[in-house]
Amino acid sequence: MRVLVIGSGAREHALLLALARDPGVSALMCAPGNAGIGKIAEQHSVDITSGEAVADLAKKLDADLVVVGPEVPLVLGVADAVRAAGIACFGPSADAARIEGSKAFAKDVMAAAGVKTAHSEIVDSPAKLDEALDRFGPNWVVKDDGLAAGKGVVVTTDRDAARDHAAELLENGHPVLLESFLDGPEVSLFCVVDGETVVPLLPAQDHKRVGDGDTGPNTGGMGAYTPLPWLPEQTVTQIVDDVVKPVAAELVARGSAFSGLLYAGLAIGKDGPAVVEFNCRFGDPETQAVLALLKSPLGELLNAAATGTLDQVAPLEWHDGSAVTVVVAAEHYPATPRTGDVIGGADGEGVLHAGTKLVDGQVVSAGGRVLSVVGVGADLGEAREDAYARIAAIKLPGGHFRKDIGLAAVEGRIAIP
Repeated sequence: MRVLVIGSGAREHALLLALARDPGVSALMCAPGNAGIGKIAEQHSVDITSGEAVADLAKKLDADLVVVGPEVPLVLGVADAVRAAGIACFGPSADAARIEGSKAFAKDVMAAAGVKTAHSEIVDSPAKLDEALDRFGPNWVVKDDGLAAGKGVVVTTDRDAARDHAAELLENGHPVLLESFLDGPEVSLFCVVDGETVVPLLPAQDHKRVGDGDTGPNTGGMGAYTPLPWLPEQTVTQIVDDVVKPVAAELVARGSAFSGLLYAGLAIGKDGPAVVEFNCRFGDPETQAVLALLKSPLGELLNAAATGTLDQVAPLEWHDGSAVTVVVAAEHYPATPRTGDVIGGADGEGVLHAGTKLVDGQVVSAGGRVLSVVGVGADLGEAREDAYARIAAIKLPGGHFRKDIGLAAVEGRIAIP
């Protein structure tokens, strides 16, 4: 099976590494890729937002399966174009991808499916903002209703900060979603979905804020770990049965059947799981940790979902132990990052590339989140030690990373209310 992966981040690097372990995968290709991906896959240039361009490239490369990594091309219908060209594609239609592309659509689907989520309200005019803010608090959750790469959210007890963020979104022409605050630790659960067939992967936890102790602004994700020692196994079953399957069934009922990776972000409160958000693709950086422990062939799994045979796939097998991903970010990230710096130690084992490119044979930084470093171990503590030992060999001027990824779980400081 010849597989073409669309994207250029550490998520795509992780997907390609896992696909390379599948004996059924005969060729790996990526567009556009990055400096690290070039060592394991053919790289090609393409406009990833153009369905026609991606489909044409897939035909030219004789791809048997296309895997679309990022959310933007999915929301824009790239998977539809690939399937229309007669090529199997792992990724939802534009219609189904609205589960991420429009938070208002996602809320409507959850309401119809009877899925617990935060109370919410859409604000589309500055004149309505103050009155709407008064109906929320003392913790305000303010979101961009569209795609924001994980950085369009402000959670704060400061009403003025909430108002400023909402006003800025409205000024830029973006409707605002206000939500009630959900208590409890957060969980990311990835599920491979084919219509109403749902296959869950390992649960993970992301660390969104830029600084240790969950301080500073939100980012696209500074690290993640899996599995979650504090999360009962039956809770994962509950999430699948009470959240993911009802949403998948509701999308089928609407004529918007989901095929691909449905990512449920949840808060586990005293009354059980409640949905924070849905995404229509593998999450970054959780994917890097989750796929590090996958023993089953990934190409077989993704191809089954893409060809409507997911119900025939054998139960997934996983390696014992834990995995931790730590993101090494460029100076100033998540504001405008500094780029163009030569990176030392970028070829080490467990080092996945995101914002990198080759310049005169040297790997240089080319984005905000530059590398994802993955450590594995018999338990979460060992996996953390492995990840941070690998980071010690990396040199990036001005680079920064969180030192507490997974630490609260190791120290037993995470508990369900």
